[in-house]
Amino acid sequence: MIAALRLVLPSLAYRESYWSFYEEWKETGEEMVPWVIEKDPSDFAEYVNFLYSQNTEEKVAGLDWVPHSTYWLVDSSDSVLGAVNIRHRLNEKLLNAGGHIGYGIRPSQRRRGHASTMLALALDKTRELGLDRVLVVCDHGNVGSERTILKNGGVFESVFVEENGNAVKRFWIPLAETGKAPD
Repeated sequence: MIAALRLVLPSLAYRESYWSFYEEWKETGEEMVPWVIEKDPSDFAEYVNFLYSQNTEEKVAGLDWVPHSTYWLVDSSDSVLGAVNIRHRLNEKLLNAGGHIGYGIRPSQRRRGHASTMLALALDKTRELGLDRVLVVCDHGNVGSERTILKNGGVFESVFVEENGNAVKRFWIPLAETGKAPD
C-alpha cells in the first residue's frame, strides 16, 4: 500500500532489509542509483556512518562535493524499497546533470508508483532545507523517471549532453506551497 510508505534515515536497524535491497540490485547488473548505494555495505556500521559523513556544510570533504542526505523508502514491514540522495545545494556538475535529488527503486518493486511517492516525500525534505525549487534530472529515454518527475510538478528546462555523449533531461520542480496558510 503506497500510503504506508515513508522515508527513514539510514540506521543499523535496517541491516537485513537493506542488504536484501543491495543484493537484488547487484544481481541485475544495472547501474545503481543513487550513487550512494553503489558502496559495498558489508561493514554495515561503516556504511551507515558513510551515509552521514557529508550531511552538513562542515563535513563536506572537498571543494567538488556538496552536503547531501540519504533516506531509505520503507514499507509498513520496514522493507527497504528504494533510496534517495538529496543534495542540499548545487555545484556546476550537479547543475548540469546531477540535480538536487537522485533516487532509485529496487528492481522487483518498480512500476508500482513507489518512485512517485518517494520523490514526493523527498520534495518535503527539500522544503525543510529551505529550498524554493529543485532540479531533478533523468537520462533521455528514461520514460518512467520522466513521468515520475512530471507527476511531481517537474517543468522541463533543457537537455544537457555529458562528455560521454549521454543526454540528460533537466526539470525544475517549484516548491512553493499553494493554498497553505502562513505559519
